[in-house]
This record gives sequence, structure tokens and C-alpha cells, in this order.
Amino acid sequence: MNKKYLVLPLLIAIAAGCTQKKNGATTTANSQPTPPKAALAQKPKIQGITINGVEGFQDTPMQPDGLWHVHDPARPQPSSVTPGNFSQSAQPPSDAIVLFDGTDLSQWRDKKDGAPCSWTVHDGVAVSAKGDIQTTNVFGDIQLHLEFREPTPPTGEGQGRGNSGVFLMSQYEVQILDCYSNMTYADGATAGLYGQHPPLVNACTPPGTWETYDIIFTTPHFDDKGNVTRPAYVTVIQNGVVVQNHQAFRGATNWRVPGKYTAHADQMPLALQFHNNPVSFRNIWVRPIVEDNEP
Repeated sequence: MNKKYLVLPLLIAIAAGCTQKKNGATTTANSQPTPPKAALAQKPKIQGITINGVEGFQDTPMQPDGLWHVHDPARPQPSSVTPGNFSQSAQPPSDAIVLFDGTDLSQWRDKKDGAPCSWTVHDGVAVSAKGDIQTTNVFGDIQLHLEFREPTPPTGEGQGRGNSGVFLMSQYEVQILDCYSNMTYADGATAGLYGQHPPLVNACTPPGTWETYDIIFTTPHFDDKGNVTRPAYVTVIQNGVVVQNHQAFRGATNWRVPGKYTAHADQMPLALQFHNNPVSFRNIWVRPIVEDNEP
């Protein structure tokens, strides 16, 4: 063929970027390979698993101790104890900040947009609905008291039964769940540090009864580069029973991850979770405390 007839197709190909397909991927002379659409649409599939009647996951990262996956259904269940009546309807001390006294939620706002709370208040009880809420005030080291009641009759199972939570500094969750005759993965049980540490025992009472949390929390410390120098610690007493004993958080709590610290302010709001279940709350108060570790 005459050479002049070869030059024109060559110039057209160069101008078009020499588009080619190789192994299903599109390439040009001046770009990186573009994966096929099918490859772009693929996402890792979450694989749930049930072991001995407990739903959970074993496709999640291992906990730092290397023994269990996050939300591992094979992790041993906390043993059950029958609690006493420790601090139900406890009167707030004179130096406490009352966050809910049964009249209104004026000290709380919608966590997402800062709007007034959409939770309902009736007969001295606040019932979770529509979204998470957080305090208008901010806190660091605290003593916290709150009382909660699980819905009755109970509906759902596992994480779908009476799910809520209290978030210290809006990041570190102590789980609220109906675990009375209801099993779930141990690090997501009532009074667990969600996704990290199961409670020492199961101290739940039947749904429809009032339960108490008395919580002592100390904030994490960070250096000037944002590295954690001391973790957050929490002690939780549920219905008069110690269920977390000066336990360290491994970082902010979340679903399917073991926790990671990110530097934040010394004081942040408290938050309560709405997780598609109408959990009731009353008598919430907090005392800022001063840490003194001198011998």
C-alpha cells in the first residue's frame, strides 16, 4: 500500500489517544488503565456468621490481644448475675448538673444538625426516636448517672433488641441493649465497650424494669503531635454490679473495627443513641470531677 495511505490512519489513532482494551481494562497513551465497570462496582461483602445461636462476624479485624475478631460470636458470653437495687431514682448531689429531670430535653440537641430534640417526653420519661442526641454542654472527666428502661414486650433479637448507647465525649460508647435472655456478640452486650471489651458479667433485669448506670470516666491524653499518651478509662456499675473496672478504651468505638484514637478537645458533649428501638431514659445527671493521682 502507498505510504501516504498509512500516515493518515496513524495520525488519527494518535489524536484519539491510542485507546486500547487490554484484559477488559481501557487504556490510552496518556492515562493509567481504567478498570472495567464491573470491577469498580465490586465491594467487599460483609459475611455474618452464627455460632451457638449468636450472630456476629469473623471477617472483621482481630482484637489487639489476638484472641477474637471484633464482634466474634465465638467469644465467651459474660455470666449472668442477679443484681440488687443500688442507685435507682438516686437524687443528684448538690454539685451535679442535671441533664434530664423528667420535664424537658432543653439541655440536649439533635447530634446531626443541632436542631431541638425529636425524642418524646411523657410522664417524666424521655423515649428515643428518629436520631441521636447530645448535650449542649461539654464535659471531660465525669461521674455520670442515668436510668434506662428497655421496651416491653421485647421484640427482635441480638443487636435488634432494645439497642441504644451512651457515648462519652460523643465517641466512646457504653452499650445499652436488652440482654435479658437475649444473646449477642460479647463485645456488643449491655455495658460492653462497644466492639472492644465485653462486660464482666450480665447484670440485666427484665425488659420493662428500670436499670441504672453509674459511670466514672477519665479522658484520654494526647501529646502535641496528636499521639495518645494515656487512654480513656471507664468504670461502669450497672444495677449495683461492677461490669467494667477501670477499663481502657482502645479508641473511639465503632461497628466492625477495634477502635482507634484521634486527638480531640479536652471536653466534648455526651450523647445518647437512637438505634431504631424506643428505649426510655430518666434521671440523668453528671458531676465534673478533678483527677488527683498524687500518692
